[in-house]
Amino acid sequence: MSVLTRDEAQLRAQFLDVHQYTVDLDLTTGAETFDSRTAIRFTARADGDTFVELKPAELRSVTLDGQPLDPESLSENRLPLKNLTAGEHELRVDAAMRYSRTGEGMHRFTDPSDGETYVYTQLFMDDVQRVFAAFDQPDLKAVFEVSVKAPEGWTVLANGVTARRDDGAWQAAPTPLISTYLVAVAAGPWHSVRTEHRGLPFALHCRRSLAPHLDADADEILDVTRACFDRYHEKFQEPYPFDSYDQAFVPEFNAGAMENPGLVTFRDDFVYRSAVTDTERQTRAMVIAHEMAHMWFGDLVTLKWWDDIWLNESFAEYMGYQTTAEATRFTDPWTEFGVTRKAWGYDADQRPTTHPVAPENVDDTASALLNFDGISYAKGASALRQLAAWLGEKDFLAGINTHFERHKFANATLADFIDSLASATDRDVHAWADSWLRTTGVDTLTPVIASTGGTCTLTADRAGSRPHRLSAGLYDHDVADEGRLVLRERVDLDVPQTAPQPIGKRPALVLLNDGDITYAKLRFDAASFETVRTGLSGLPDPLTRAVVWNALRDAVRDGELPPAAYLDAARTHLPYETDLAVAQGVLAFAAGQLTEEYLTPGDRPAALATLTSLCRDLLRRTEDGDHPGLRLIAVRHLISVAAHPETIAAWLADGTVPGGPELDPELRWRILARLAVLGATDEDAIAAELARDPSATGQEGAARCRAALPDPEAKRAAWEAMFAGDDLSNYLFTATAQGFWQPEQADLVREYVPRFYPDAVALAARRGPAIAVAAGRWCFPAHAVDAENLALGEACLRDGDLTPALRRTLADRLDDLSRALRVRAGQRTE
Repeated sequence: MSVLTRDEAQLRAQFLDVHQYTVDLDLTTGAETFDSRTAIRFTARADGDTFVELKPAELRSVTLDGQPLDPESLSENRLPLKNLTAGEHELRVDAAMRYSRTGEGMHRFTDPSDGETYVYTQLFMDDVQRVFAAFDQPDLKAVFEVSVKAPEGWTVLANGVTARRDDGAWQAAPTPLISTYLVAVAAGPWHSVRTEHRGLPFALHCRRSLAPHLDADADEILDVTRACFDRYHEKFQEPYPFDSYDQAFVPEFNAGAMENPGLVTFRDDFVYRSAVTDTERQTRAMVIAHEMAHMWFGDLVTLKWWDDIWLNESFAEYMGYQTTAEATRFTDPWTEFGVTRKAWGYDADQRPTTHPVAPENVDDTASALLNFDGISYAKGASALRQLAAWLGEKDFLAGINTHFERHKFANATLADFIDSLASATDRDVHAWADSWLRTTGVDTLTPVIASTGGTCTLTADRAGSRPHRLSAGLYDHDVADEGRLVLRERVDLDVPQTAPQPIGKRPALVLLNDGDITYAKLRFDAASFETVRTGLSGLPDPLTRAVVWNALRDAVRDGELPPAAYLDAARTHLPYETDLAVAQGVLAFAAGQLTEEYLTPGDRPAALATLTSLCRDLLRRTEDGDHPGLRLIAVRHLISVAAHPETIAAWLADGTVPGGPELDPELRWRILARLAVLGATDEDAIAAELARDPSATGQEGAARCRAALPDPEAKRAAWEAMFAGDDLSNYLFTATAQGFWQPEQADLVREYVPRFYPDAVALAARRGPAIAVAAGRWCFPAHAVDAENLALGEACLRDGDLTPALRRTLADRLDDLSRALRVRAGQRTE
């Protein structure tokens, strides 16, 4: 398949104006393909040649200005349009298109719970070509008129309000000018909850089998939606630019959500079938806020080319967290951002594949797809948070509103954005952009405390190059309670400093970046580290504790803090933690990367025992029922680290944890998966559980459990399903991969480690980017932390013919493997 280059896109944008697409889809032609008929009205500015993109199962006919073109001229995904004359043209394309099972293009899903079928589009980057013919680049915006013929009993959703015509087809209202990748259709027998806000129709949609669960949370979801909508209208002078706001929770969605104007699609994991913590509800609220921010930044004003993807994602990430904090009942989302999203950014920014927030070398769409990572989201959002602190919120928003006014319903670049911000301030925003958006890597900040005559000064030593505006927290021991730390004051610092900052007497703890406003790794001076070691749980603010835990995590990954020391800190302080995001983040790192990769196999049993003991402490502490979220986190992790099956098997048999909670489907599958790893269940038990829960989630749980069984035949069957056949959907593929590799089964699966690399290369070439990323992420033998695995992977990168998506994912995983080897060897990691 040919990928579009930036040079080609620039030439085509100079050559064409695209006015309108009329797209007619017929979803009644069978389970494998659908019919797609497209009429494109466009203007050529001069005489010349160009091309349109299309990936059909069958190209039936093409006409240009009423004259037939040869369908055989289609080469890969490009249909040439030769000898165009300057002026108006109309291209008509009639094709059969394939449904997708990988979440790309038009995805088709049949719900195993009730046999109902649903389809939806995900057209991001260059997948519109899988649904209809298009000049597929973001700066050729057009009006889209979409109609859909669907089976009886289905409802069709689209970017605009839809209505059923007299002929039975559904017609969507014409869109304003939008980019091709933002067109959306979702069709099926949806369960819908409809309302109205500020004169606009709002609605929620999900599969019928999830109806009771959506209904249970509809008020909360709509409350968040309305609150964010109103808050954005306070922030932004430009009103919401579309005619409706639908939110569809769709099955087997690859991303968290997609910002299609007027029809946001979410993974339907956000319709909770089982108990969740309030932090998970907060995450859902943040995603709602994130996608709504895209209606302005991404949809109204769209990037010109994919090198500016950060303009979409960093902005929406920042606004998602900030607006959730300002407008909803979830007042502390920045703590979760610090624990999970920021760590994602730090990790990505220290790999060889790092890139600037605003890269200059995105040559084609395949390269652009690789940049949807922790840098474009978390680092970019952190940079914008730092920018807002530096400019002040008033000037920051003034610049954004100028940007909307200048570029609405059009396209913009980084230079345009910076110019808009610069118009609202006297500060040198261009120099800030060069320092923050055009550089790579993570700065490291270390406090230096000097004492003279009983008083101290503070300097922040910087390993790196960026300017930082931050606060340093000065903490003393509480004289009445040595276990508590009290904030003496926060002092503002600009790094680099012009002079040392006086801080009075020596604090027990100096914490740089208290409040987490900047983006940098942190270190402690010796006295502060001793205070952290003994008093971390005594810090009064959850965000402060999150900053400290992140610093400890980074020190482990950099080989400066032994993994055992992190476990000791978790064992000492986590039993007293009250914040759910902090508790979840610390346990996830300790039970995951640290225990499975950084500790040797010989040290793993003791680590699991430590974590089991810690989780039991949390269970005892939450017996009164006052902390259900914390208790749920403890139960989940106790299951995941169980080294012996007796306790969790008894829970499964009884259907409850003593003292609660009762086991819902998620906990039952979690227990069964761990029992499978430990060899304490079998196929009969898995089949019985699947009969109890035949849902899509149940199918995934069964696939995960079957792949986890410590049986050679089970491993062979799982491997064949993943790599030999193409029948697994994206979600069933991921579930199977999650079950396959287990540290406890290293000897059993040893033969598959060398097989992974050639099999993954072939699979990625055959099934495309979504499965390539899933294979690199979930099928990678991360448990095999040894030089042989690293050498195999490096040889594959060096000698193999890898697709870009697999190459990037493998490069990242191999860098993580190399880091784990250095941590195990006790070597410092730069």
